[in-house]
Amino acid sequence: MPDVISAMTDLFLRRETLDERVDEAFTAMRGLGFEGLIYDYTPRSSHLAGEVEIPSLLKLRNVADDMADYWCERGYFRIDPVQRLAIRTTVPFFWTYDAGVETRISRFLTDDTKPVCDYLRDHGMMAGVTVPVHMPGGDYATVTGVRFGTCRGIREEALSALADFALLAQVFHEAAFDLFDHTILGMPPVRLTERECECLTYSSHGLSAKEIARVIDRSVPTVVMHLNSAARKLGARNRTQAVVKAAQLRLLDRGSAYQL
Repeated sequence: MPDVISAMTDLFLRRETLDERVDEAFTAMRGLGFEGLIYDYTPRSSHLAGEVEIPSLLKLRNVADDMADYWCERGYFRIDPVQRLAIRTTVPFFWTYDAGVETRISRFLTDDTKPVCDYLRDHGMMAGVTVPVHMPGGDYATVTGVRFGTCRGIREEALSALADFALLAQVFHEAAFDLFDHTILGMPPVRLTERECECLTYSSHGLSAKEIARVIDRSVPTVVMHLNSAARKLGARNRTQAVVKAAQLRLLDRGSAYQL
């Protein structure tokens, strides 16, 4: 197994750009019987209000050209049954939009998610396999292989390829993630001081400026100064927005956060 992983990793690392590595993954997935590829990455799996976040990165291969518009601009990603399951599990799973076949997404096939179901059925994207990737910092990604057309026999074929697909997806994501930067994710580079990160982190856990001042042994005006400076650098209108943007950029100090 280590030799297989090493060979896969070398294959991806020979490709210099993210799109080239996505292309390489798509080629390998086609060898496993999948006809389309969907890869998305989100710095946070859900918004502070509990909604599924729109991904910062969405890469598509051999699927409808307008899918990115529907999923990101029109918000279909938030009501996608596959995503609603994927944020709740770390286990790869088979899914289908064939009403006569029971899969793990069946409980999410409701009136609320009907626009997504209708879109995928209209475009023949009837079944597939999804690998959720949950990272220690709260980052979240899914790698999905799509099968088109009738579902007859697809379940058995997809499940037989599930283990190989899951391994490929994990290795691919690691290789893709190495190339992520703020430009790729559509976010400008931001440099916060250690104290600004610390104050934002405590703020993200609900502490007031007075409570933060007591924890870090500084005056309240000093804490407010750090929070305002961080918000200004992040282009945030208020402290709550600053916390959200800092989390998206993975700038929060997890070490201090988990000591609360």
